[in-house]
Amino acid sequence: MTDIFNTDWLAATRLTNAGRLTEATAALQRMLAGNRTTPSATTATAWSTPPTIDGVAESAYAQPAPQAEPPATRGSGVGWLPFNPAASVKPTTPRALRGFLDQVSQGGFLPPGSADLGSSPAAPRVPMPEGAQFLAATFSDEAGSRPYKVYVPSTYRPEQPAPLVVMLHGCTQSPDDFAAGTRMNEMAELHTCLVVYPGQTTSANMQRCWNWFSEADQHRDRGEPALIAGITRQIMRDYAVDPGRVYLAGLSAGGAAAAIMGEAYPDLYAAIGVHSGLACGAASDMPSAFAAMRGGSMNGSGNAARSEAPRRRIVPVIVFHGDRDTTVNPRNGDAVVAQSTQAARLETRAEKGQVPGGYAYTRVLNIQADGRTVVEHWTVHGAGHAWFGGSSAGSYTDPRGPDASREMLRFFLQHPHPAPIA
Repeated sequence: MTDIFNTDWLAATRLTNAGRLTEATAALQRMLAGNRTTPSATTATAWSTPPTIDGVAESAYAQPAPQAEPPATRGSGVGWLPFNPAASVKPTTPRALRGFLDQVSQGGFLPPGSADLGSSPAAPRVPMPEGAQFLAATFSDEAGSRPYKVYVPSTYRPEQPAPLVVMLHGCTQSPDDFAAGTRMNEMAELHTCLVVYPGQTTSANMQRCWNWFSEADQHRDRGEPALIAGITRQIMRDYAVDPGRVYLAGLSAGGAAAAIMGEAYPDLYAAIGVHSGLACGAASDMPSAFAAMRGGSMNGSGNAARSEAPRRRIVPVIVFHGDRDTTVNPRNGDAVVAQSTQAARLETRAEKGQVPGGYAYTRVLNIQADGRTVVEHWTVHGAGHAWFGGSSAGSYTDPRGPDASREMLRFFLQHPHPAPIA
């Protein structure tokens, strides 16, 4: 049995390095299928007995949206899936592989039969103010094609350039789901911002994860970074956007992609937000992705995107991470901060707070000599892997945490680009 595991593991690694992600996923599915006990029984009981992470119920960390449709279609890579492959692994399975399979159930690769891979999460119905629009479109160029949705607030006026926020969803989420859960459109109404939500496809990743762990998707003007930047520029062409106030944020896999974009396009994005994500270059294939997610270590490839980026500067970043996140180790938040500050001499100041009826948190400010805060690192105590302060209208949010959307937008608007592109 171990030989079968090793064969598929090596095959998955080789295919990932070659950029053949769909085939790599299939190799992992074979690995999983060979270790399941009774699939029908497992699937049938999964939702009556939620899976655990390190012995703690995942439902204690994340709050999935109400189940209006069969549960399998609401499983999310940033929450918990209706099948927990780690629960069916035999005791003789190597410890590292057990850990990897545990990650599969939390946001790596979807086991066969656990969800309808061809459909998106059901679009939550969220009321919009009169005059606002939430429009669907598709962007295509030589790097490929991706759908996106753009929110145009009711207060938008073409004669007055507005800030733009790019939002990258987590695994198995959709633009609609992410918008509903983060409530970023509500924040956009308050501050007259445009918001665009690029959407990952199942043809690019079977769980709709942004491929942050793929070397081919960590470079400027290549792969997914080129597509995300292309969508950003398309909105800047189609609407009146202030080029000095273009920002980007993401959750989990989307947070890792946001870190990549900040490193690869410091000339385009004025500031970024990384929620429960990883630093640019934290992984270059599936095994190193597993190691980074579990241990928070970097493999030294974090300079790939940075070396290609023009006009290097400290890109302001706001980081959110729960200190009980067992899907993406909290040390990854520290790595994002370290990568952003680049060993610059910054004063640090810690502030503690408490959400009424919710979590306590620590906010560490990294301050330049001119008194300007360039990095905020929010550690939410007792919280896991979910968007803090979000709405249960979307999937995998935790209202007990500080309002990440509000704080991110506040931070963004305090940091216009010092030298925006024309």
